[in-house]
Amino acid sequence: MAKRALITGITGQDGAYLTELLLEKGYEVHGMVRRVALEDPDHRMWRIRHLLDRLNLYSASMESFPSIFKTVQTIGPDELYHLAAQSFVSYSFEDEFSTLNTNINGTHYILAAVKEIQPDCRFYFAGSSEMFGKVREIPQTEDTSFHPRSPYGISKVAGFDLTRNYREAYGIHASSGILYNHESPIRGFEFVTRKITRHAARIKLGLANELRLGNLEAKRDWGHAKDYVRAMWLMLQSDEPDDYVISSGETHSVREFAQKAFAKVDLDYEEYVVIDERYFRPAEVDLLLGNCEKAKEKLTWRKEIDFETLVSEMVEADMEREEQSIRTHRR
Repeated sequence: MAKRALITGITGQDGAYLTELLLEKGYEVHGMVRRVALEDPDHRMWRIRHLLDRLNLYSASMESFPSIFKTVQTIGPDELYHLAAQSFVSYSFEDEFSTLNTNINGTHYILAAVKEIQPDCRFYFAGSSEMFGKVREIPQTEDTSFHPRSPYGISKVAGFDLTRNYREAYGIHASSGILYNHESPIRGFEFVTRKITRHAARIKLGLANELRLGNLEAKRDWGHAKDYVRAMWLMLQSDEPDDYVISSGETHSVREFAQKAFAKVDLDYEEYVVIDERYFRPAEVDLLLGNCEKAKEKLTWRKEIDFETLVSEMVEADMEREEQSIRTHRR
């Protein structure tokens, strides 16, 4: 009998790649989505549109315990991947109340439902390198203390602690992935990497003439989302639940990402990038670099896609999309 997996945040980047992975492995995949997504699938579900006939989707809200309880009860999942969150860091400063409420309460509701209905279900929590924030050491490991610098980071620390508490207090097979920045061609437009690759494509095609960015010196540990969802799955296959840093082990600046993306379309980023103070964070996280040795040793996980390939793949995909858009509008 096929394993049953429930994914919250199934319409996001990680949800889409994780869905593909689980379907390839023969899982029966269920997704929890907001009602607006069911009402507007063309726009809200574009990342999983090609998979919809192989999925079971349920309307539920991260802010409603009854709807979460009912969904978990209906499905009875063997594995639950909790990816849903307000995950755009800059927006978390603009609406911290919503970010904290959705991210913290949503995680608590999911864990409580699992404990009451499906205590043998294996649970994955999507942590974040933003929990480290003002880093105490470089690189960061599972034992590095947290000092989050945004409402988003704070909400993820709370979710991490809730997950660990349910593991220790109730014996739930609950693991957290402390995932560093992971990108792909289906990353949201609001994230700086996708903003860069899309603008590089649009400028090359004459559809835009500048790219406004904030702190070019901010450094991140960037990997590919395909590699990182594989780590999520491996955590839930392990005999013992635990917490793992998942990272590339390399750091690159926003400036370097822009340079490589523009070079991919034979442009010099310096001619088009404009520094805009509006895009600076109130409290910046300058250097995040993860040590993923524990995941390599215990999960036998390795990244397979390097930084250069990631940037190239994103630029090529955005060039193809923009060219397709031009052809469509010419008809």
